[in-house]
Amino acid sequence: MGKPVVSIVHYEKNQESVRTAVELCGGLNHLLAKARVFIKPNIVFWTHKIPFPKWGVITTSRIIEEMVILLKEKGVEEITIGEGMVIMPNDRETPAFAFESLGYNLLKKRYGVKTINVHEQKFREVDLGNGDTLHFNTDILDSDFVIDIPVLKTHAQTVVSLGIKNLKGMIDIKSRRKCHNADPEKDLNYWVSKLADPMPPMLTLLDGIYTTARGPSFDGRVRRNNILVASADVLSADLVGAMILGHEPSEVPHLVHAAKNRNRRPDLTDVEIVGEEIEKVASRHESTFPYSDDTLPLPMARMGIKGLTYRKYDLTMCTYCSGLNGVVLAAVAAAWNGQPWDDVEVLTGKSMAPSPGMKKTILFGKCMYQKHKDNPDIQEMIPIKSCPPKPASIIKAFHQAGIEINPSMIENADMAPGFFMKKYEGKPEFEEGHFTVI
Repeated sequence: MGKPVVSIVHYEKNQESVRTAVELCGGLNHLLAKARVFIKPNIVFWTHKIPFPKWGVITTSRIIEEMVILLKEKGVEEITIGEGMVIMPNDRETPAFAFESLGYNLLKKRYGVKTINVHEQKFREVDLGNGDTLHFNTDILDSDFVIDIPVLKTHAQTVVSLGIKNLKGMIDIKSRRKCHNADPEKDLNYWVSKLADPMPPMLTLLDGIYTTARGPSFDGRVRRNNILVASADVLSADLVGAMILGHEPSEVPHLVHAAKNRNRRPDLTDVEIVGEEIEKVASRHESTFPYSDDTLPLPMARMGIKGLTYRKYDLTMCTYCSGLNGVVLAAVAAAWNGQPWDDVEVLTGKSMAPSPGMKKTILFGKCMYQKHKDNPDIQEMIPIKSCPPKPASIIKAFHQAGIEINPSMIENADMAPGFFMKKYEGKPEFEEGHFTVI
């Protein structure tokens, strides 16, 4: 067996770039015409209320359509596009609106593809070895071939979010919470490293038309890079993708785990790269948001905020709390009037413990409440018990702590992404057209 091949190609505004990337790596060489193909894009977030920056956050519709065209040319009849977006429980409207907005319904009419919201589909428990199990969507498990098309970006918790991490959208909510557990031996990186293990044969295509630092969402820093990375080996694609983002694979814990699971090294020793050279396309993309001594986000510390400890997120904070956490931080910053707060501490995730001497402790979310509801070290406990935390409970808790956050910022959290659109106004390199099917 030769080395896994990874292709790096500059994207141009035509179908040939995707074709070249796929052909250079031999990604579809063993695809049968009668194969049932499952395409997994990356749709982190959607809202029907306002426009928001999709660049570097969501897989471009341009790449999805070009891949569908390649499959149809090979005679593939059964193509499914499926995603398990981060949505509130029982929300069926948002995924449907996202598929419509991204042009997937036009792909249905034009090419006969099928689209599914995996939250409405069946899941199956899969044994991942070592006593580990997760529940995966049955549509992807029962397909003959998978095409994994994430965005080329970093991630605040897992350093990078590429081919392997993108498959987290294929497990159910209970399994996602399990991935964010408090066991240091089986943490988020441990579980993410296993997500590709039960997959059918797979082509990974990293969509780097836009890349993002401090991802995975719209509050990151987006660049126009016009890079495609493709491989029939997902680990190899991710190793190269990490390097392009300026991170040694050995610095990415879930890639270290994945390499070990496959008896490989977390480097490019066993990888053949064709097309562009990494050195010519790589640039450093930071992954984490900067904090001051892990007690406050650096921008808030520079504002001079006193009397508040809001520690840096860890791997145990799940996606739902993470999404709300950014909005809450913005609301807290907006509430600062120069007067120190009364030694308030905010605990998130599943592992944090209260600090000695704090007068008020906000337990953010059900997991924190369950962990510390009987903790004698807490002087005044202010719990937010729901999962995910309810806006009314968040507002009440911070007001009780003396932090007068603006209720409308929390109640209208779906409007927050619109703020980030302003960064891209008047910049022609950020094209909305990449997210439509014409």
